[in-house]
Amino acid sequence: MAGRRRTRQSRKRRAPTRPRVARRARIDEVRDQGAPASVPRWNANPEDVRRSVLKLVLTLVELIRQLMERQAIRRMENGTLTNEETESVGLALMRLQQTVQELAVQFDISPDELNLDLGPVGKLI
Repeated sequence: MAGRRRTRQSRKRRAPTRPRVARRARIDEVRDQGAPASVPRWNANPEDVRRSVLKLVLTLVELIRQLMERQAIRRMENGTLTNEETESVGLALMRLQQTVQELAVQFDISPDELNLDLGPVGKLI
């Protein structure tokens, strides 16, 4: 019987809530919220698109390379890599770094440009 009893509170129905609907921003509101002039922006100039995309890809590859290098060092220090594996990983990471540097030189990208500034978080690499 206890399962069939209802308290007063459970019988009360809540008023239905209306779902939130995002409103469209007016174009003048969007313009007013522009970023400060000091924030670098991506240049969508068709002539620079290839260079900009390559810069982004090289930045991501360099970040992943550094993460892999740190992981390899941890594994080496913990003794989970054999001497052959250590040599192989080290050689692969060196070749990857060399390839990134060669592509950066080929497209006139300085190493500093591959280190993105994330604002309050700091530098990416």
